[in-house]
Amino acid sequence: MPIAQINVARFRVPKDDPVNAAFMAALDHVNAQAEAADGFIWRLVGEGNDATDIEAVAGDPDFIVNMSVWRDVPSLEAFAYRQADHRKVLARRKEWFDPIEPSVALWHVEPGHVPDVAEGLAKLRELAEAGPSHAVFNFAWYRANA
Repeated sequence: MPIAQINVARFRVPKDDPVNAAFMAALDHVNAQAEAADGFIWRLVGEGNDATDIEAVAGDPDFIVNMSVWRDVPSLEAFAYRQADHRKVLARRKEWFDPIEPSVALWHVEPGHVPDVAEGLAKLRELAEAGPSHAVFNFAWYRANA
């Protein structure tokens, strides 16, 4: 069954600040790498080629959301943690973003289902409130329970 993921972040300084230029500049390339990755099905896209313009939290333009659907957790995990260009961005996230816990949630979706931002945020809240389970989880829980 396919896996959906949401990850969220809040910029430390306004999104368009020059401090965030390297992150913003990397998005098109990293997103293209995701789309070419084995197991990729879909990703959330706003008015540009990324989702940084989607206001997931009303009145908070510096809170950004990324969502995608993958064939399975191993294909998502291979991209997220072993694809070199994505790893470079991950390694620098503390430069750009305030910590948020949890910032990532994973859940199974029916084939063909495209989750929306409201669904993703609800799954993130469910993970925060109830902890990981078969209904919504993180990579660590998956590794321990697969």
